[in-house]
Amino acid sequence: MDSDAHPDLRLDDTAAEQLEPDRATLEAVGKITEALETVEIARGHLYAFHQLTGSADEKLGQGIALLRDAGHAEHADRLAEHLLGRNVLHGRWTFQIVEEYDATYYREFHDHETRVRELTRGVRHLAEARVKRENRTPGLAGHEATPNSRG
Repeated sequence: MDSDAHPDLRLDDTAAEQLEPDRATLEAVGKITEALETVEIARGHLYAFHQLTGSADEKLGQGIALLRDAGHAEHADRLAEHLLGRNVLHGRWTFQIVEEYDATYYREFHDHETRVRELTRGVRHLAEARVKRENRTPGLAGHEATPNSRG
């Protein structure tokens, strides 16, 4: 991974300490970033819901074809008419839910978190960098400040 493309990977103890705002600001920005991380997890679950529902609909279609091939056209027709391709919410398939979530909530949340992070000069996870600085053992293997440092 190119550390120039990811400046946070080069954030050694001294650089992290120099960037830190007051403790209250650091805590507040950290909590907002933590909230965004939770939104990212929720978004991942939403995409999983989208993928799983689409997969279920595809399997349903296969099952309907198998029912029809087995001579159960009435059941196959009923499933095809009432369930196959059905909206999961009024007027929406899962892709529309994902797109609306992204457009109306996720992007807005992400943009605001980015603006709040201006208080930490745009650096992500500065609160965690402080905790790492306070808890690591300098000079000990496995406790390096950055990927490019030694002990």
